[in-house]
Amino acid sequence: MKLRFEGRLWRNTDFKRFWFGDTIGQFTAQITGLALPTLAILTLGANAFQVGLLGTLQLLAFPVLGMFVGVWADRYRRRPIMILSELGQVIALGSITLAAIFTVLSLNLLFLVAVITGICTVFFDVCYQSYLPVLIDREDLVEGNSKLQLSASAGQVGGPALAGFLIEFAGAAQAIFADAVGSLSSALALLSISKIESKPSKSADPDFFREMREGAQVVLGNRVLWSIAGCTATGNLGSNLAGVVLLIFAYHNLRLSPGLVGVTFSIGSLGVLFGAWVAAPVAKKLGLGRTIVLSSAAPIALLIVPLAGLGFPVIVLSCVQFIIGGLNAIYNINQVSLRQAITPDRLQGRMNATMRTIVWGTIPVGSFLGGVLGQNIGVVTAILVGGLIGTFGLLWVLLSPVLALKVIPKQGENLNSHH
Repeated sequence: MKLRFEGRLWRNTDFKRFWFGDTIGQFTAQITGLALPTLAILTLGANAFQVGLLGTLQLLAFPVLGMFVGVWADRYRRRPIMILSELGQVIALGSITLAAIFTVLSLNLLFLVAVITGICTVFFDVCYQSYLPVLIDREDLVEGNSKLQLSASAGQVGGPALAGFLIEFAGAAQAIFADAVGSLSSALALLSISKIESKPSKSADPDFFREMREGAQVVLGNRVLWSIAGCTATGNLGSNLAGVVLLIFAYHNLRLSPGLVGVTFSIGSLGVLFGAWVAAPVAKKLGLGRTIVLSSAAPIALLIVPLAGLGFPVIVLSCVQFIIGGLNAIYNINQVSLRQAITPDRLQGRMNATMRTIVWGTIPVGSFLGGVLGQNIGVVTAILVGGLIGTFGLLWVLLSPVLALKVIPKQGENLNSHH
């Protein structure tokens, strides 16, 4: 397969600005992804339960606020909400570095920052996916999502390695400051976009909760959307149950340094980069439905993790991350493009909010359970349990109309019956 730089979006200046800001933000977010739990584990001595609680608080806002944010995303322009969300991240993340400088750093502060950044992430993420169909044409959605996934891939490849070395040479709190700078850069890039975002038409129904129910019905009333929601939610539950204790396994059981852990995750994240490149060709070859079903089995690779305790831990963990990253990228690009294409623009925000409430709502549950299980039955057993739970998620799409889809259907096409 030739990797060629082609597509109409290379000539779309506003998309390139959006992509540039997203690339920086995705890269620096990976730094915090490693530095924040490392700060808790190695600097503040957090145990498995506390690490699980930290992960829970980071994404607790999705099941609590997600549906409300979806209505707001459809009632107001999305770009200003995204800008304010990024600025909120700057303040919250910067406070960790300041606290370290003045030696007042504590687990309670990390918990508070986790809550604030989680709230900002809810607003940004719901608007982020709803904004893309406004910024570019629908026929460019797969290309756009592929390019954005490449940004995430680049961050996942380079971010953890940089984070590991920053943690060792400057300290975890100082490494997190880089994410604050990244969020500021993303906000400035969004400000520079020249395309005027149309003000959403005034809702014919002023009832906020009725609008929210309408958004929920878009997902729950469509077999394709709710089967994707169930699959992703189950995968996230298992993956995060295992993932929240994976760093404890790496630091305490395998005795790896932060720098080596960062390199390990960076090598493994090349799988995400590979998956982003092949997502569209694979779907064209196998068919959209089969691609989504097969790639949803990513968590099964977690069952390999305990082998790292027998030897060659860097190689084992890299392989696990490569498999999971590659399959997740293929899955996300294709299922997100499908969701965006079959949902009317006026309902994009509420559809994405409903999906996020469901699929991200299981992440704090998984993180909490991972912390509890890791503390009581051991981190290795918790990782195996998470891998098994996550793998069962494929049953949602395997037993739904998704499997029969060859290509992305047209908006309004009946998807609730088997083809």
